Amino acid sequence: MDKKLLSNREAAEFLGLSEDTLPRWRWSGIGPVYLKVGRTVKYRLSDLETFLNESRVNPRNGAA
Repeated sequence: MDKKLLSNREAAEFLGLSEDTLPRWRWSGIGPVYLKVGRTVKYRLSDLETFLNESRVNPRNGAA
């Protein structure tokens, strides 16, 4: 299990996204898995990597 949890800013930076994107995605019910620690949202690096791997698209057939 990942020991360090990433903040919204750190997760967005890792994914190459704006800081505003992840909260919008959470509100819409999409995006990577996240943790709620009290009122704070945190991300595991392994969950972000899984999200990226599941987002792969093969241009030859439209699937990973």
